[in-house]
Amino acid sequence: MNILILGSGGREHSLAWAVLQNPKCDKLIVAPGNAGIAAIADCASFDINDGAAVVGFVDENNIDFVIIGPEAPLAAGVGDDLRAAGVLVFGPSKAAAALEASKAFTKEICDAANAPTAAYGHFTDADAARAYLADHPAPIVIKADGLAAGKGVIIAETDAEALAAVDTMFDGTFGDAGAEVVIEEFMDGEEASFFVLCDGDTVLPIGTAQDHKRVGDGDTGPNTGGMGAYSPAPVLTDEIAERALAEIIRPTMAEMAKRGTPYQGVLYAGLMIKDGAPRLVEYNARFGDPECQVLMMRLGAQAFDLMHAAAEGRLNEARVNWADDHAVTVVMAAQGYPGSYDKGSVIKGLDALPEDSRNMVFHAGTAKKDGAITAIGGRVLNVTARGDTLAEAQARAYEMVEAIDWPGGFYRRDIGWRALS
Repeated sequence: MNILILGSGGREHSLAWAVLQNPKCDKLIVAPGNAGIAAIADCASFDINDGAAVVGFVDENNIDFVIIGPEAPLAAGVGDDLRAAGVLVFGPSKAAAALEASKAFTKEICDAANAPTAAYGHFTDADAARAYLADHPAPIVIKADGLAAGKGVIIAETDAEALAAVDTMFDGTFGDAGAEVVIEEFMDGEEASFFVLCDGDTVLPIGTAQDHKRVGDGDTGPNTGGMGAYSPAPVLTDEIAERALAEIIRPTMAEMAKRGTPYQGVLYAGLMIKDGAPRLVEYNARFGDPECQVLMMRLGAQAFDLMHAAAEGRLNEARVNWADDHAVTVVMAAQGYPGSYDKGSVIKGLDALPEDSRNMVFHAGTAKKDGAITAIGGRVLNVTARGDTLAEAQARAYEMVEAIDWPGGFYRRDIGWRALS
């Protein structure tokens, strides 16, 4: 098969790496890709949020199957355009992707499905939001309703921070994403990520992970797109996973189907777990980044078969074969991230690192210039390793991190600390 993956980050590098291991893959193209992806696959340059451009490229290159990596093309309806052109695609429709594109929509679905989640208010102007805060003291969570690249969430520890967060949302800091705001009850507990594949009917769990959103060790500092992850997440036990499926995910999928917008693709449920009970934090309509990297390391070649079965409506026939192992990914980010950061610094030492089924450096924000790998993004590398234990995977990942010569980068030194403690 000729396969096209849309995206340019570490998520897409890990998807490409897994797909290439499957003998069904004859040719792989990634658009637009990055320096790491270009070393293993062909890269193409066109607007991946323009459905007509994607369909045109598919026709010209005899593509059999399209995997949509990031949320923006999904929210733009690229999946719908491909389906209308008769192209097999992995990823939900625009209407179904609203589970990520609009937090207010997700809350509406949860209300209809009776799925446990945080109490909330939805606002289109700052005065109404401030009035709500007067009756709901901190700690509280302020969220931009739309897509904000994983950064549109502020956990306000004080009432003053909550008011400032509302002003930040409505003053345009997050662009159109902050035109509407959801204010949520602060849920305490331990957060984990649960990934399932859906084909509009069948729901198939494919793994758990735990992300590290805060920029600093010990979960300190501002939120980021994710500074590292590990899989599996021991806090998400089999019993809790079954509760999440029965009480949250399957009712959500049933409600979406009832509305005439069945969900097909990967559904990423961020869960808050306390006293053995899961509550929904948020849905994402794509693989998490960097959670995808640890999932792909553990799934390998079967990841393609599972995504293909979801796209063709055959998940009832599919099975996931997990190795009894662990994976850790450590994000190396540019100094200054998640604020302003410099671009163009040179990264050395990557050529000396292993690239195999247990050790990989997935590129996120990289480019190749004058023969050198340079940093062009905030999150730049995902240094990923598997091990028989979480401690072994963590040790191997940090061993590789320390072998990379990049003075312009930094990383958290405690990825996996919750499980290991």
